[in-house]
Amino acid sequence: MKPTLRVLWIAFLATGMAMAQGAASRDSTQSPASQRPPKTITPQIYPVEQIQAGDLRFGAQCGFCHGRDAAGGETGPDLTRSRLVAEDNHGDKIGPVVRAGRADQGMPAFQLSDGDIAAIVAFIHERKTKAEAEVGGRRTVEAADLAIGDAAAGRRYFNGAGGCSACHSATGDLAGIASRYEGLDLLMRMLYPRKARESIGDLSAHFDQLGKYTDEDMHDVYAYLVTLK
Repeated sequence: MKPTLRVLWIAFLATGMAMAQGAASRDSTQSPASQRPPKTITPQIYPVEQIQAGDLRFGAQCGFCHGRDAAGGETGPDLTRSRLVAEDNHGDKIGPVVRAGRADQGMPAFQLSDGDIAAIVAFIHERKTKAEAEVGGRRTVEAADLAIGDAAAGRRYFNGAGGCSACHSATGDLAGIASRYEGLDLLMRMLYPRKARESIGDLSAHFDQLGKYTDEDMHDVYAYLVTLK
């Protein structure tokens, strides 16, 4: 880890504070995507192998909502513009959020190993570093990020023991669900329904189910739900 140059930063921030306030005022009417990401407070460097491992784990656990590149989606915030990520130091802030979740915002707790958490942290910081160096707004989750499942396998999972059919019916409560919702909106109602809006079933039951899904299961069930039009 590179040490923070506190003395130089204090001088820099003192000189630039008025300029920053003026810029914030001018940018107040602009969209968040048009503004620069918050600067990482503690620059961090991670091994390439750890970043690559984090890429895979992030895609499996987090990519549905936050996008495969952590740049956000319709229902998951852009982590490259997150103040918490900017203030994180080797997972001291990201790690607790991943483990505890944020149920009020539709994010469940994840039971991951320390190694998996560290890899996800490395990947997020790598993406944030790239975002700080780039110009332009964030992207949304691509359709290809979701449309990779096997609908037939998803139907078997849905109707199998421990699946979804104990509470739901493809010809009952879920009939035509793909005509009412699509893309991330449909996926969010499948994975993280919120009581504050119309959702597919009970919140706690879906959180319990999330702990049983593999990444392949999630894609397959989603692909099956897409056929219910």
